[in-house]
Amino acid sequence: MEENKTPEVEENNVEINPENEVPANESALENVKLKAELEELQDKFLRLTAEFDNYKRRTSRERLELTLTAGKEIIVSLLTVLDDCDRAEKQMKNSEDINLVKEGNLLVFNKLRNILLQKGLVAMESIHTDFDVEKHEAITNIETPEEQKGKVVDELEKGYYLNDKLIRFAKVVVGK
Repeated sequence: MEENKTPEVEENNVEINPENEVPANESALENVKLKAELEELQDKFLRLTAEFDNYKRRTSRERLELTLTAGKEIIVSLLTVLDDCDRAEKQMKNSEDINLVKEGNLLVFNKLRNILLQKGLVAMESIHTDFDVEKHEAITNIETPEEQKGKVVDELEKGYYLNDKLIRFAKVVVGK
C-alpha cells in the first residue's frame, strides 16, 4: 500500500509540493494575489450590504411618507367645496329667499359629486337589483310582492366603488 503523501507546510501556510515542482516564491506570490482578491471581494460585499441597508431604510421612509400624504390630492381638491360651503352658510344666515338657498346648496353638492367622480368614486346602483352579499349589507327584510322577493327594495346608505374596487357596502332593505 502506498502511503498518502501529505504536503509539507511552511510557517506562512504555503504548501510546497515537490511533485508539482512549483517554486516556493511563485506559490507565495499566488497566495498574496488570492488574499488581495479576497480582501477586495470582502470590501465589495460590505459596501453592497451597506448600500442595501440604506436602500431598505430609504424605501421604508418613502413608504411611510406616502401613507401620511396619500390623501393630500383629494383634500386639496375638496377645499374649493369647503369654501363654497362656507359661502353657502353665510348666505343662509343673510337670505330670506329659500329657493336661492336651495339652488346654492344644490350647486355645492353637485360640485362635490363631480370632484369625487373625477377621482374615481362611483356610487353603486342597488335599488331593484338582486341582493348580493358581496356588495350589499342587509339591514332588514320586509314583505313585498312576489316579483320583488330577493331584490333590494330600499337603500339606507349607498355603496361606493373607487376605481372599480368596492370601498363601502350598500346598506339595504331586502324584499322577502
